[in-house]
Amino acid sequence: MTVDAEVGKELQRLRARVPHLTGALAATVDGFVLAHDSATPEAESVAALTAAALGVGMRLTDATAQGEFRELLVRGERGYVAIYAAGPSAVVTVLAEPRANVGRLQLEVRRCSAQIAQLVESSLGRAERR
Repeated sequence: MTVDAEVGKELQRLRARVPHLTGALAATVDGFVLAHDSATPEAESVAALTAAALGVGMRLTDATAQGEFRELLVRGERGYVAIYAAGPSAVVTVLAEPRANVGRLQLEVRRCSAQIAQLVESSLGRAERR
């Protein structure tokens, strides 16, 4: 199974565990889609915007001496967009309804992001050994 397929399965498991998630996407920090599990056909646009938000978040945490970027939560009128670091090479973005339990969302997406980080870094390590 390819890393993209494994990441896709992890996103599917996340959506099964967290009620009120409407979408999940894993991308590289450069904004390239690794996998997504959502009804929206705009995965590439969301990945590019995620990369931009990640850059701002990283600069903000650095400028305020808060350490390495971990996550960003945006609440809109119709729900949440949350971005989580998945190691140094990837990022996970989730969309949730306004009635989502944010604590549960954070717990589960943090776990998912850690797993995706392992998958991506393992894949990169295999590629470097070739």
